[in-house]
Amino acid sequence: MNKTTNHRAWFLVLPVLVLVAFSAVIPLMTVVNYSVQDTFGNNEFFWAGLEWFEDVLSSERIRDAFLRQILFSAIILAIEIPLGIVVAVNMPKKGVWSSVCLILMALPLLIPWNVVGTIWQVFGRVDIGLLGHTLAALGIDYNYTRDVEDAWITVVVMDVWHWTSLVALLCFAGLKSIPDAYYQAAKIDSASRWKVFRYIELPKMQGVLLIAVLLRFMDSFMIYTEPFVVTGGGPGNATTFLSIDLVKMAIGQFDLGPAAAFSIVYFLIILLFSYVFYTVMKTLEKAEGK
Repeated sequence: MNKTTNHRAWFLVLPVLVLVAFSAVIPLMTVVNYSVQDTFGNNEFFWAGLEWFEDVLSSERIRDAFLRQILFSAIILAIEIPLGIVVAVNMPKKGVWSSVCLILMALPLLIPWNVVGTIWQVFGRVDIGLLGHTLAALGIDYNYTRDVEDAWITVVVMDVWHWTSLVALLCFAGLKSIPDAYYQAAKIDSASRWKVFRYIELPKMQGVLLIAVLLRFMDSFMIYTEPFVVTGGGPGNATTFLSIDLVKMAIGQFDLGPAAAFSIVYFLIILLFSYVFYTVMKTLEKAEGK
């Protein structure tokens, strides 16, 4: 019996395809077009080939920003993933307090990025900020606008405060999917708390942990608004990450060709690292399952 194919279903998908074309494909093609051309204004373009890509890949300024970005993402993952797991494991699984904890965990995620930056910009100021004024009263010389270490600590703590909740909520969802029979069997076998976590909870969280690592890596690698609002990329270039450097090149200097090439390289780097993370974690998941 031949299967009937209804092509009219494509008309239902057509609005989505048109929306994606205007919001993603067409801008991407525009960036690709700019990356191989040069302009002196008046909408006149000249073929430049791969010149801008060579400049981007050989730029010491971009190389430094890339190293800062890698360091920042590594610190964020090293703090937020374990901390999110610890928070999720210790959250109540049932009752009123479980709902209260879920609401409190979700609150930081509801705050817009620019508002988060503004909150921490004011919070860390020595003259009017609660954190800065308290540290100054304790005799601690803290000033994120002129000290590199203070600026990095402020940006990292701000990101941990903002996004650890996401990891915790994802891990909590994984823990909620574990049947009570697993815990009852572990209790009968007198399994320690560590063994329950190692052999029951952690395997069940591997799927959501993969999502958490990928999301937090991509977000931290693309971070712009929060550090720009707090430090502006300073002091000096200490917190000038790739996204901030890209915006400075595109808008501040109006170098459209190099900025377009930079954005394509930036996108490919994120895609490559995400693929590596995904491959490694899926391999570990398969190894655990054997």
